Amino acid sequence: MDIVEKQWKSIYFIGGVTATLCLCAIIADMIIGSITGADLTLLPKTAIDRFVQLNDKPLLGLYNMDLLNVITQILMIPTIFAIYAAHRNVDKANALLALILFVTGSILFVAGNTALTMFDLSRKYFEATTDAQRYLIESAGEAMLAKGAHGSLSVFIGFVLPTIANILMSVVMIKGRVFGSVTAYFGVIGNSFLLVYLVLVTFFPAIEKFALAIAMPGGLMVLGWMVLLTIKLFKLRISAN
Repeated sequence: MDIVEKQWKSIYFIGGVTATLCLCAIIADMIIGSITGADLTLLPKTAIDRFVQLNDKPLLGLYNMDLLNVITQILMIPTIFAIYAAHRNVDKANALLALILFVTGSILFVAGNTALTMFDLSRKYFEATTDAQRYLIESAGEAMLAKGAHGSLSVFIGFVLPTIANILMSVVMIKGRVFGSVTAYFGVIGNSFLLVYLVLVTFFPAIEKFALAIAMPGGLMVLGWMVLLTIKLFKLRISAN
């Protein structure tokens, strides 16, 4: 086996490792969500309420501002690149398009997240010594909340582009037959459910409960998709030896 091919095999291993970390993050998200109730209506509404939560319960406050999702999104980039690598000789054009969409969406999502900024503002808010300082910080906090609010266009695009990319990459899996049809169809169906959920909660918030009913099976299928593709990435790495 030549050096270039061995380098590609190392990409599979890195993708498998980051996929494993993503799985851990997804499972942690599910557990935390079940404990906290995962009800968006119960989240702090104002900047001051967010500051209080970030000050009293910093980990919960950061979680409620999607920091765990940001970490997961970043970790998924090497995994998606590894899937692209596995299909570079089969359906390179569509695999590359899926990779570009995923990276673009991830950049938008990470750039639009305000968790760390709000955490810093919360610290400054409680360190402020005058009402004028606190008012300015509160105003900045409200602006940050509006920027990263669930249902905002920037957040919607940041979530939707990677989801569309996952669907496209799963279609590539069907054509390429590297990962198997079960893995591919889990990805197509599960991510399609999540795409519908994102559209509903963004543009039709009144039917959030119905949207959640769609998201639950979609989330489970995506979890299965992740497990199967993680196993396959490690197998692709081992096959180099």
